[in-house]
Amino acid sequence: MTIPASYPPADRTDLVEDLHGRPVPDPYRWLEDADAESTRRWSAAQDELYGTVRASIVERLAGGPFASEQLTARMRELLGAGHVSAPAWRGDRWFASRRAGDQEHGVVIVHEADDERVLVDPIALDPAGTTTLDAWQPSKEGDLLAYQVSSGGTEESVLRVLDVASGLDVDGPIDRTRYSPVAWLPGGRAFYYVRRLAPDLVPAGEEQYHRRLWLHLVGSDPDLDVEVFGAGLDHTNYYGVQVSRDGRWLVVSASAGTAPRTDVWIADLSASPADAPVFAEVAVGLDAEVGAWVARDGRLYVHTDLDAPRGRLAWADPEDPQVWHPLLAQDPEAVLEDVALLDGGGTRTTAEVLVASWRRHAVSEVSLHDPVTGVRTGTVALPGLGSISGLVTRPEGGGELWFSYTDHTSVPSVHRYADGTVRLWASPPGAPAQVPPVTVRQIEATSADGTTVRAFVIAPTSALDGDGRPIAPAPTILYGYGGFQIGMDPGYSATTLAWVESGGVYVVANLRGGSEEGEHWHRDGMRENKQHVFDDFHAVAQALVDAGWTTSAQLAIWGGSNGGLLVGAALTQRPDLYAAVVCSAPLLDMVRYQRFGLGVTWTEEYGDADVPAELDWLLAYSPYHRVRPGTAYPSTLFTVFEGDTRVDPLHARKLAAALQAATSARPVDAPVLIRREVGVGHAGRSLSRSIALGVEQLQFVAERTGLGVQQ
Repeated sequence: MTIPASYPPADRTDLVEDLHGRPVPDPYRWLEDADAESTRRWSAAQDELYGTVRASIVERLAGGPFASEQLTARMRELLGAGHVSAPAWRGDRWFASRRAGDQEHGVVIVHEADDERVLVDPIALDPAGTTTLDAWQPSKEGDLLAYQVSSGGTEESVLRVLDVASGLDVDGPIDRTRYSPVAWLPGGRAFYYVRRLAPDLVPAGEEQYHRRLWLHLVGSDPDLDVEVFGAGLDHTNYYGVQVSRDGRWLVVSASAGTAPRTDVWIADLSASPADAPVFAEVAVGLDAEVGAWVARDGRLYVHTDLDAPRGRLAWADPEDPQVWHPLLAQDPEAVLEDVALLDGGGTRTTAEVLVASWRRHAVSEVSLHDPVTGVRTGTVALPGLGSISGLVTRPEGGGELWFSYTDHTSVPSVHRYADGTVRLWASPPGAPAQVPPVTVRQIEATSADGTTVRAFVIAPTSALDGDGRPIAPAPTILYGYGGFQIGMDPGYSATTLAWVESGGVYVVANLRGGSEEGEHWHRDGMRENKQHVFDDFHAVAQALVDAGWTTSAQLAIWGGSNGGLLVGAALTQRPDLYAAVVCSAPLLDMVRYQRFGLGVTWTEEYGDADVPAELDWLLAYSPYHRVRPGTAYPSTLFTVFEGDTRVDPLHARKLAAALQAATSARPVDAPVLIRREVGVGHAGRSLSRSIALGVEQLQFVAERTGLGVQQ
């Protein structure tokens, strides 16, 4: 098939809005309406264009490692181990999520004695594979399981409760429970959860917000649930809720959207009824994040970045919750991630060891401390230089804990710590794929303002000299995110390994806006500082070129969601530096982003376009508004998902149209494309869909950068 000489036509209107005295053009606003006939025609033409270009790409890659059948099979092998989570213990019974290598979705299992059963299987619920498991939580006794699923990528969770013994549902469905935690009361008769108000009770356009905390009696009509918290607070609040093991203390947290500030309250359920708890403030109105919980020893523990951007730990008497006693001070380099208390178990509730996990320049470490003084008493040896998640203990206490571990070449596995020793406790159910020797290095780059930025470089060992330097420039993918306190820590990736074992270099940048260096690192990449993130990304890219890892003609950049904004800004700011771009589920029109999806909850991260000074921040980098006619833009593949209720695909449509109209490069030389997918959303998807998407993205960048192209 012949690639067209021009792009499908797209009307460029003369629409210019006056926003706070600033003229803001929006020539492709008509593409915001996905149901309009003009948008449908344009999208159909884009589908045809993508199909034509993809056929050419597949033809050029035939016979090599990125041939479709070969790459699909290899991705299945690399994902063949599957996944297993750390256990959630309830007495001698434990629960976990697990996916075998050939399963489309993970399932929830229960293990007791020598018996293991599947409790929730999304494929059994929906053989089409469009239903995803969003969350689950066993009751304190382990005889009931609350679980949430959603369909079609909407993330609109529906909550149900099943009886663990029979596996049958005994409660639900309860709708409007997107992002809802579940906190069981002892006995399993009731739980607290978060649910949005009914649509007819909120202003039009705010149906995704107005969450409240409710008390639900198992088996009762959810419309009769009692609202116990949230009225009168910010309508964009997200809530956390937990109940102490003994059922006495209820702790509730709230944050407005994704703002890096958390308010916390506590209620004594022995002194006030469960359906009308009386709350006392733990931390309200502070410019800080606060996490609090009551442990088995009766103390209220507080993990916060207040006056400590890298995190610290304190404790309080839950009856006097605003008087905090310091326990673990801020580390000068490492970020405090999690803590756990080990004790004698049963009635011996006095803590004997405090375990803390840290992230030092994105690499995890675990230390042991005296639980009274906080003095460091030792370390826990980890399997390698990687990442751990969760420090899981038994609810009834004891001297053991579990955590998951992964790194760039190791599939996630579960390890158990006890008596000073770490041992492998559970591996994924399938066999891990064999890969050629891979070397991982952490490099440094200097950003525009002099800040040191780090990145992980994953490369074939055979491509390096004796000093670990590249023998020759290679096709390279640079991946980044840079936002919302999300760190790019070491982790297993089939996409990465498929690329590297074929001779490419894969780089993961630790940009400002993330959590790798603490809250100051996050705040130095948000709001008025957002340009720092893009400067960091450019600096890493330039460092890769300067050090001989790659060239601009071989360098592809890749990001999704907020990372899609990152690469959208990168391609419009430095089109000369990059050869290819994969931009997935992106934010790109930063003037109107807060009007769609969950955008209004992100104004604390980006800024509010309704505020003149903040509009200026957004206009300064908004990719859609930085497109310049006559510029040779790099090859760009937008991947969007029509069920996405977080980031509307309109962003990709608008920037794609703008780039296609503006670029001086021909479609055959540097195509700008959109890959659309229906039946999926922003996050969870089936295994086969994940592989299909990854294959097409890898093939695009391989063909554009010359990796695996057959001459």
